[in-house]
Amino acid sequence: MIDRKIMRGKVLLAEPFMMDTNFKRSVVLMCEHEDDGSLGFILNKSLKMKINELISGFPDIDCTVYYGGPVQTDTIHYIHDAGHLLEDSQEIMPGVYWGGDFEKLKALITNELITKENIRFFIGYSGWSESQLKEELKLGSWVVAEMNLNYLFKGEGKNLWSKVMQHKGDVFSVIANVSEEITWN
Repeated sequence: MIDRKIMRGKVLLAEPFMMDTNFKRSVVLMCEHEDDGSLGFILNKSLKMKINELISGFPDIDCTVYYGGPVQTDTIHYIHDAGHLLEDSQEIMPGVYWGGDFEKLKALITNELITKENIRFFIGYSGWSESQLKEELKLGSWVVAEMNLNYLFKGEGKNLWSKVMQHKGDVFSVIANVSEEITWN
């Protein structure tokens, strides 16, 4: 049975001391959560490369590429706010879409109908098999939070994990300030 608190359009926050370098302090936008598995993209791990450097002949757009996760790192994905313009896009939540017709995307970028403020590119994705994510939640590996469009289109990746924790309030505001480095006194 699907865990309803994890759903398309929510974000997962890695617990503060997660050792897996793929997900350490990551914020993952959930795009699919079904009985047979889940899929999302890490929002705060920039690869410090531009999409134009990655795809030869791609239209000129100053977009940084992000590490979406460790699964199929030979694939490129994109999340955008132009679902009304881009056929075959899947709505993740109101105003946020995943994928769509790639040739049409290039034309929309060329004609400046999609700019860097409207889209984010990812290499690979984060994926979980049937009930794997549910088990990780039981172990306390993830915290579920509400998605805000600013996390995706206006957010600064470097401090995003702390900002989302802070927005959750209560004890999560304290967790947001926990140092990444464990020291023993």
